[in-house]
Amino acid sequence: MAKLKDLARLIRSKNAGPFMLTFDVLFDNAETYQRVRDARILSPEVISRLYHVPVERVQFYECDAARALKATIPRPVASGDLGDCDVYGGQQHGPLLELEVPEG
Repeated sequence: MAKLKDLARLIRSKNAGPFMLTFDVLFDNAETYQRVRDARILSPEVISRLYHVPVERVQFYECDAARALKATIPRPVASGDLGDCDVYGGQQHGPLLELEVPEG
């Protein structure tokens, strides 16, 4: 079984303002994008579980034209606030890398 990090061209996280984090997963081709999208290894429920956020707080998008999956969640601590360990939000995508994608 392949891992998401082996199939995606780019997996990243970043701030979406000081109070939100966004995750982007982009693919080189439509076939791989559709395989991952249809496997549902990324969904509001999965993001909720991985990041300990209530599912109703997860914004999730499938962007077919861009071959991208995107999720946005509230940051656990505001960017730059006391206790923040990642001011830019650029190191939060780690849990997504090892997600297993079944054969299509």
